[in-house]
Amino acid sequence: MTGPTYPPPPQPGSNAIGSFIIGQSPVGDISPTSAELYFQTIISQYANSATLVQLIRNFWECIDQTQNLERFFDLIWNVDTAVGYGLDVWGRIVGVSRVIQVQFDETYFGFQESSPDGQPFGQAPFFLNSPLTENFALPDSSFRLLIFAKALANISDGSIRSINQLLLNLFPNRGNCYVTDGLDMTMAYTFEFALTAVERSILAQTGVLPKPVGVSADIVIL
Repeated sequence: MTGPTYPPPPQPGSNAIGSFIIGQSPVGDISPTSAELYFQTIISQYANSATLVQLIRNFWECIDQTQNLERFFDLIWNVDTAVGYGLDVWGRIVGVSRVIQVQFDETYFGFQESSPDGQPFGQAPFFLNSPLTENFALPDSSFRLLIFAKALANISDGSIRSINQLLLNLFPNRGNCYVTDGLDMTMAYTFEFALTAVERSILAQTGVLPKPVGVSADIVIL
């Protein structure tokens, strides 16, 4: 009687850790060989039956959930790669909506005789048409940033350091933005760059910027 056999240990200097071969063994994904697991259900005397093997293979392909599980992980479970409905689910989890109300600038080119608020050439755009709704749906890239920022706000301790980190995450590579304590039950979020109408609506409506109870907060744009 012979004992069980084991794979030979890696040789000194070999590019392996135990049975894991660096650069070859799969990491973080379902092994492609899982598609052949149905062979474990076939006893040896039927292994050469082409018809039976094909029937079992077809059945396995119908019930195999490998691809569905991978798509679920990539499109819904993983926030970094989730899109569409997956991000909407995460938005409900952290408590933020993709759709916000935006007040757009209604200043257009015109003449004072017909439009007292009209602006001259080079100062305002031509009037195209009034928007049918003020609701604006954030694209996936912007909504993903908002989800991460709201998640950080949910666990924030309310300190200046924590809020400053939240601002940097919400407005990456935009310039300086920070929070200051007025020491009189007031605080100010200061931005040294221009904010779009959508960004101003995000700050005003989503609750992504923490504010202690009883403290008034202002948004200052330098």
